Amino acid sequence: MQQTLSFDLLDPDSLADAQRMSTVYTAVHAFENMVRKLVVKAMAESHGEGWWSKVPERIQKMVKSRMEEDAKFRWHGARGSTEINYCDFGDLSSIIVTNWDVFEPVIANMEWAKGVLSTLEKSRNIVMHGGILAKEDIERIGMNLRDWVRQTG
Repeated sequence: MQQTLSFDLLDPDSLADAQRMSTVYTAVHAFENMVRKLVVKAMAESHGEGWWSKVPERIQKMVKSRMEEDAKFRWHGARGSTEINYCDFGDLSSIIVTNWDVFEPVIANMEWAKGVLSTLEKSRNIVMHGGILAKEDIERIGMNLRDWVRQTG
């Protein structure tokens, strides 16, 4: 007989932490993909279909390698169908900074943007790798997300 996963088998404290972090995970996941969409939209409007050539070379190489690795495992789903899906969170910030002339009209202040993305990346990495954030860190995420959305629309 096949056994299915039951939350009853898990430690109640660990399960409560995971459920609390699942809300944070959802917000950070959605935010990260919103930033991806912003990058694609702004870069495509500025540089056309060939915008990817304006991305730093180290990111292009890393993304190409990841895409090639994913292609080897056809039995498993891929990160996505375009290069932007293979960029790490920090890579998105690098793309924005190296193409600041494209993003300045929307974001207005590079240091502010770098700070928000850097702070959110720290929290993102904790949550995405099974860690638990303090209440203050969760509140900071909410504040940064609100500020980013207000600024970028």
